[in-house]
Parts: sequence; C-alpha cells; structure tokens
Amino acid sequence: MSGRVLVDSSVLLDILTEDPVWYPWSAATLVECAETSILAVNPVIYAEVSVGFERIEDVEVALPTGAFARLPIPWEAAFLAGASFLRYRRAGGGKRSPLPDFFIGAHAVVERMTLLTRDSARHSTYFPGLRLIAP
Repeated sequence: MSGRVLVDSSVLLDILTEDPVWYPWSAATLVECAETSILAVNPVIYAEVSVGFERIEDVEVALPTGAFARLPIPWEAAFLAGASFLRYRRAGGGKRSPLPDFFIGAHAVVERMTLLTRDSARHSTYFPGLRLIAP
C-alpha cells in the first residue's frame, strides 16, 4: 500500500490508552501503514483524541506533525458527511453522536485515502468503495 492513510481516532485512542483488547492490533497495523504510506489526521480526529488531554502541548506530543500529516476537511467532504448522516438517520440510525464518523469517512472518500479504523461497519455501509484497513 502507498499513498495516504487517514488514521481514525479509534486506532489512536487504542494506542494512547494501551487498550488491553485492541492495542496489539492497532499498534502493529499503524506501524505497518507508516512503513509504506503517509499517515494523516484531520481536525475531527484531532478533537476526538484531544479529549484525553488537559493541554494542547500534550496532544502535540501524542500526534507529532513529523509522524502525522494534518489535513483540512474539504467542503465536498462536509457535504458528503451531511448527506450520509441524513441517510443514516432516515434508516433509523441512533441519536448518539455519529456525525464525526461521517466527517472522517467522507474526508477519506473525497481525498481518495485509505481509512485505518476499528469501526468499519458504518464506513462500509455509507461509503461503499472506501478503502478500509480494519480488523
């Protein structure tokens, strides 16, 4: 694999919290992706990861710019996220706040990136054709 891999917050949080179940898979897969691809995050992923920190400086250490490209979310991805979220809600999707997941999936689609995630079901349902790396 080559190109850019958008790293979902689920994978980053597995590593940062040393999740007893998911840490081994997330850490090994992130390292494997880093060997052949550019790793990237966007503002939504950054925000979701930052919740575990008290200071922005600590988030900067956890997500160093030398390891993760920081990409803005294109307007087209915001539109696609909204449209996909609407389909999800009309299909009976819960009111839990999944909109960030739609921003992440749409961003990967619009910029033709692979998405490294542990949450593949929603992404594959609402973004068919999105390249996923998932357990």
